[in-house]
Amino acid sequence: MPEAAIFQGLSWNPLTDLDRLVSYPFMVHALEAGTIVAFMAGVTGWFVVLRRQTFVGHTLSVIAFPGAAAATLAGLPLAVGYFGFCACGALALGGIGGSRRGLSAESASIGSLQALALALGFLFVSLYHGILSGLDSLLFGTFLGITSRQVLLLLVVAVATVSFVAVVARPLVFASVDADVARARGVPVRLLGLGFLLVLGLSVAETSQITGALLVFALLVTPAATAHELTSRPGLGIALSVGLALGVTWLGLALAYFSTYPVGFYVTSLSFALYVLVRLGRGAVGRRRATARFAPEVA
Repeated sequence: MPEAAIFQGLSWNPLTDLDRLVSYPFMVHALEAGTIVAFMAGVTGWFVVLRRQTFVGHTLSVIAFPGAAAATLAGLPLAVGYFGFCACGALALGGIGGSRRGLSAESASIGSLQALALALGFLFVSLYHGILSGLDSLLFGTFLGITSRQVLLLLVVAVATVSFVAVVARPLVFASVDADVARARGVPVRLLGLGFLLVLGLSVAETSQITGALLVFALLVTPAATAHELTSRPGLGIALSVGLALGVTWLGLALAYFSTYPVGFYVTSLSFALYVLVRLGRGAVGRRRATARFAPEVA
């Protein structure tokens, strides 16, 4: 079916639009995959922000690009490239982080790895002599062509990822807040960190299949950062992170369905807008409280 026959714009009747949204199997699969990915990204993303590993998460998202390009070049499923490269990238980042060098040297090493990943991605794209019509979707995401088999694979990975995080949540929070004290208490800080990086790599590989390699950062980090602005309580923060990720994913998929713009653009824009609104709201509340506190003293 031609794309124009599907994407006819909003009718401004919510019930009609909802019926159209779920009338095609590919869109149902996209909503299922988006829900799975958003839930997993919300959980792991909260720990990424807590552990101050957003740059690491971004590097893994960049590594996903050459993985997908290499899989395309080799004629393999994209998931093989995503998961394979992100897992190897996580191990490499774990080695960099465990080298006990200074923060500046560690940051430089991570940035260098990111630059290498971008170079490899564009090399694999240039070596592909066919028409790589899916390059935009590799970079910026798409919901077209998601199959029930892919949804099942995403579900398996998400269950494994969230289960691991649930098992190690308490020591992981402890190690993230104060690694030295946790290490003194016998917590295997380095092993936990490596395990979380592998889980993060799987999360990035999974999320990239919806948002694209370059925009995975938005869904993995921005909802979690917004949740951290709203509360410091771990349980409530993770719940908020998941809820925000689900909300922007569902709305982003719907807006992308009724327009010609990629889903990654909408997910990124909505996530950023929510973060900005929360930051502005917190700033306004803080100024109001400060004014109320000093008003009696002035009087």
